[in-house]
Amino acid sequence: MALIHPLFIEKGELLDSEHKRVATFSEISSPDQLEQLQPGDEQAESIIVNLLDWQVIPAENIVAAFQSSQKTVFAISRTTAEAQIFLEALELGLGGVVLEVEDVKAVLELKDYFDRRNEANNLLDLTKATVTQVQMAGMGDRVCVDLCSLMKPGEGLLVGSFARGLFLVHSECLESNYISSRPFRVNAGPVHAYVAVPGGKTSYLSELNAGKEVIVVDQSGRQRTAVVGRVKIETRPLILVEAKRDLDNHTAYSILLQNAETVALICSQRENGNQTTAIPVTSLKVGDEVLLRIQGGARHTGIEIQEFIVEK
Repeated sequence: MALIHPLFIEKGELLDSEHKRVATFSEISSPDQLEQLQPGDEQAESIIVNLLDWQVIPAENIVAAFQSSQKTVFAISRTTAEAQIFLEALELGLGGVVLEVEDVKAVLELKDYFDRRNEANNLLDLTKATVTQVQMAGMGDRVCVDLCSLMKPGEGLLVGSFARGLFLVHSECLESNYISSRPFRVNAGPVHAYVAVPGGKTSYLSELNAGKEVIVVDQSGRQRTAVVGRVKIETRPLILVEAKRDLDNHTAYSILLQNAETVALICSQRENGNQTTAIPVTSLKVGDEVLLRIQGGARHTGIEIQEFIVEK
């Protein structure tokens, strides 16, 4: 059973069951009509617009015009992709969308989109772990993940050999004497490694490609979604890093990374009173502390499941 509050469309207005105006409608198919849509108009607090022609530019103009207004602008969307355009216009987005579809699949897709957006507001719980082994591991195919976003010091991707424990691998945003900063890149690890993606899932690094999304995380556990712009797989010398938590000396967490000065793990420790952001793998030693994301180990197509599993 469900309690439904019906709304009625009448003469360009949206009315509730008591015939009170809830919203007004505006159809926009020309620059003149867009220009006439102003926050100061005597309209309802909510305005529903139907962008019949262009979508992106009118949506951006509406966001700019109404950003200081108390009115909420909704756009009629006929697909999930259209809805995303309106909700991300000028980064702020319109106040909402009216999804006009016949297939419930579009509703579920839009729900997943909102779940991913809400996920970014939650802090991830990161755990300190102590490095127990650093060992050269020969050659392997490693993956550089180039994002369509810039990363700041202290940010990176969650990567690991086992899904139960993902290391926070720093981006190449730090300046060095021998190579230019690349704040869009994470030299993430070999093709077999797991990487955290939206929805609490993981993906193999080898499965990433342009257009896919990953989770960017900082030292405090703040997370955001970023789009992959390019993936580079090249054969490079690797180094194996193992770590354990003080509370659990029986479970080891490991990651393989390219053996290079630009590849670093994020930590939360101090040296000589100064906060250290990351430790290059070439300088990493037993006893150093790094940050991990501890989670369930068993995975099926990247989704966490409850089952018996042994990985080593």
